[in-house]
Amino acid sequence: MQYSVGVEYALHCLVYLIDVPPNESIGIKDLAEFQGLSETYLSKVFGKLSKAGIVSSVPGVKGGYRLFKSPEDISFWDVVEAVEGPKPIFQCKNIKDNGYLYRENCCTAPSSCTINLVMLSAEEKMRDFLRGKNLSWLNE
Repeated sequence: MQYSVGVEYALHCLVYLIDVPPNESIGIKDLAEFQGLSETYLSKVFGKLSKAGIVSSVPGVKGGYRLFKSPEDISFWDVVEAVEGPKPIFQCKNIKDNGYLYRENCCTAPSSCTINLVMLSAEEKMRDFLRGKNLSWLNE
């Protein structure tokens, strides 16, 4: 299991935005220089953060980005989900239907795959933990 490096860059940049006054913004060029990244790559990450309502974009020559929500209301999970998308890490392929234990005249397959249930339960515990950490906590 691995999240893309975009999650880490997003979290670092978002903490950087905490101290930006409400009527100001930071340009993507400055954020990219701060992280040592290309503007193109970071623009894609910030496009996802904007779409998720975590940051807002300010158009114009002196435009850029600022936090849309307060740091207390932006959890690690919000950032992960914005950058990585909502799909689960474990993708069940329902191979149980073809599994050895469930061959004809032997056993009947349970209605839900136990492996999938365990994996989804573990992911939910991780999501709950990440929901409990926010940008204010990280900034401290």
